[in-house]
Amino acid sequence: MAKRASLIIQEGTLKSYFPGCKIIRYGEDEIVWEHNITPSPLSGSYTLKLHYIRNKGAKVYVLSPKPLPLAPGKTRLPHVYSTPEQRLCLYYPVDNEWDVSMLYVQTLIPWACEWLIHYELWVATGNWLGGGIEHENIAEKKLKEKQSGNDEILGEAKKKPKHDRR
Repeated sequence: MAKRASLIIQEGTLKSYFPGCKIIRYGEDEIVWEHNITPSPLSGSYTLKLHYIRNKGAKVYVLSPKPLPLAPGKTRLPHVYSTPEQRLCLYYPVDNEWDVSMLYVQTLIPWACEWLIHYELWVATGNWLGGGIEHENIAEKKLKEKQSGNDEILGEAKKKPKHDRR
């Protein structure tokens, strides 16, 4: 297992790359970073939040604008873990593309900027060009689980005779 980069080092590099950013660090257990980012000269401005908790990993969110506009005809954001939370999917955990030894300023934050550029292209074209592995987001999974549970209950009710349904 890779040796985790100290959160003091992470904080220092974040401050040096992004002067004026907001950082809250709780010892070596947790760090929260927020900053306004403009991913390209033609891009809009976005507020990103990176939240790392020891043994739970790092999550990256778009705080603003919220909600992010969707491409015409689309009902959810592409390549996210949660559309309502605007939690970005930046790497494939199974392939170990990111680990705790890596600096956020060299991985997660540039990846989030790249995601935003692909997002802007998606809004304009309706096509996600950012690659990655298609997956359900957390909200979709919960909805399917809930629907599956309701289907099972309905299925049981259909099996019972009418006079025995409770």
